[in-house]
Amino acid sequence: MALTNRPRRIGRYGTAAGTGALAALVLVAVCGSPAYVGWAQDHTDPNSAGGWFLRLLGWPAWRLSGEDGGLLAGNLRAVLLVVLAATFLYLLPAAQVARVQGSVSQFFSGWAAYVLAGGLASLLAAFLGPDPTLLAALQSAGTGASYGFLAGWIVGTASLGGRA
Repeated sequence: MALTNRPRRIGRYGTAAGTGALAALVLVAVCGSPAYVGWAQDHTDPNSAGGWFLRLLGWPAWRLSGEDGGLLAGNLRAVLLVVLAATFLYLLPAAQVARVQGSVSQFFSGWAAYVLAGGLASLLAAFLGPDPTLLAALQSAGTGASYGFLAGWIVGTASLGGRA
């Protein structure tokens, strides 16, 4: 067999859920980093659409210091967002049922998974964090779902890159 005529294996490519989970991890790691959050606060205008969106991407902010209840409590929302996004991406059936690579169902499945993960991560972090109240948890869940809705298209687009 010639070197240029190797059989192609689909195993080289990731699944839609795997590429979406990787995108969620990168989105939280980069846009939630202290450097990005500080940059967005200092260099964007919250009264413009672009500045508001760039600040929104920093919503799952994490930090390296353990102030205000410890390292895990301060970063619980970001950790839960990544874990729940990966879980929902694997559990939502649309990406697994779709037979065509890059189909619209993979996009919407990835987007929906990130919306659900944002809302549930925020709700759980509010309940598990310091001084939990039902009102604060519900408000936080609304904010997390809004974040997932407005930033989830990035995860949905990344889900298009994998096989069903």
